[in-house]
Amino acid sequence: MKPHYILAAAAAATTILALAATPAPLPPSWHMTGDNPDKFAAGVDTSPEGRGAKFLRSKTNDPDAWAGLIQTVQAQRYLGQRVRFRARLRTQEMSKWGGLWMSVNASDGKTLAFFNTHDNPVKGTTDWQERSIVLDVPADAGAISFGAIGAGTGQVWMEPVAFETVGREVPVDQMPPQAAIPTTPTL
Repeated sequence: MKPHYILAAAAAATTILALAATPAPLPPSWHMTGDNPDKFAAGVDTSPEGRGAKFLRSKTNDPDAWAGLIQTVQAQRYLGQRVRFRARLRTQEMSKWGGLWMSVNASDGKTLAFFNTHDNPVKGTTDWQERSIVLDVPADAGAISFGAIGAGTGQVWMEPVAFETVGREVPVDQMPPQAAIPTTPTL
């Protein structure tokens, strides 16, 4: 085979591989949120390793930036029930942490229940790890939001496994209590 044909074939193969790995946009039900969504890229990984997982990738070297993926559903069909969001996560060079989060909100936007997996983070470069969050949905809930968080630099992938109702025997996740504000200053 002539050298210029070999080079042309190699260039074509490289182009095809590059196109195959081009991320797809997030589905319409998912979007970005957080303090710094402009510092992250999001999409659906089309590579064999990504297997169609949604991702957040830092676009800057800002170690304090964070963003989240979010999907919101109406709470009506879950009122008075306990729900669990489960997903598998993997990370690449995640400088702070990646994890899941879920929030149950009233119709006026007031937060009724919230949890994130900051206490069980996925950091650095990891293979797939499952995480879950369980919250109660009170009778006055209007919406349930859930998704993934990426904090710092690097990339986190999320592969949703389930959003389901669970029995009362499954414990609810609760954020650790905040330290009490002192009544007198310490000087």
